[in-house]
Amino acid sequence: MSGERQAKGLGMGLSALLGEAARPGSPAQQEGGVREVEIARIRRNPNQPRMHFDEDAIDDLAKSISARGVLQPILLRPAGEGFEIVAGERRWRAAQRAQLHSIPAIVRDIDDTSTAEIALIENVQRQDLNAIEEAEGYRQLIERYGHTQDDIGHIVHKSRSHVANLLRLLQLPEFVRESLTRGDISMGHARAVAAADDPVELTRQIIAKGLSVREAERLSQKVRPGSVSEISRTSPRTGARVVDADLEALERQLGDLLGLRVKVQHKGDGGSVLLHYSSLDQLDMICQRLSGEPI
Repeated sequence: MSGERQAKGLGMGLSALLGEAARPGSPAQQEGGVREVEIARIRRNPNQPRMHFDEDAIDDLAKSISARGVLQPILLRPAGEGFEIVAGERRWRAAQRAQLHSIPAIVRDIDDTSTAEIALIENVQRQDLNAIEEAEGYRQLIERYGHTQDDIGHIVHKSRSHVANLLRLLQLPEFVRESLTRGDISMGHARAVAAADDPVELTRQIIAKGLSVREAERLSQKVRPGSVSEISRTSPRTGARVVDADLEALERQLGDLLGLRVKVQHKGDGGSVLLHYSSLDQLDMICQRLSGEPI
């Protein structure tokens, strides 16, 4: 099966399982797709890509569940005498905190590879992972299940370069990775740090001084004063486009956020932002994020 066919099948399958089956009167619900499962019989997925959970967010979700119940079922697969979570660990944790005894769920026989893919898709599409967790999820798919970077890009509807950039973050020193995980530095900072002679020291400076990504890049010697990237965006001699360093940094920041290639074209007081997509799935993701619709 090609990466593109995998991605489309998984994406549509996840949408159907987690969305269509939850709608009253839907064919999936009429067929008994959603059932109540005792929380005590459910265990977390040990290979869940997300390792850090926002306790305040789970508290808020628990309050919502106490008031309105669980609005979207979680996805489980049989495991021994009970079940293992494929997607929906936050809801499971919040339901426990809300002191529920059972939770609506869809139970399906799903193999290990698809379980890892679905867990990653759910978290990435909902932007629940930090950059290191997302990268670890990608590495797991590569090392354990033989996926290529292109396969992963198709699965999560992001560019191959985005996948490659995230995987490079795993080569950073532990202190830098932990700082990124805690949110002390951004992915843009981490990429600047990766080019420095002493990544740990530069990371400490970023945190202590509150340096911007642009300032971190200067210190990493990635961008030198007087270089082409600091000249105006249009060469007076040739008229060719020259990328201003600040706009280049903005392009990278937006690219990191969306997982797509971004180009900012600026002239005078205005300009345009170009988002490059390679599939209709990526275009759909862009539209959903811009409109604020749930993914």
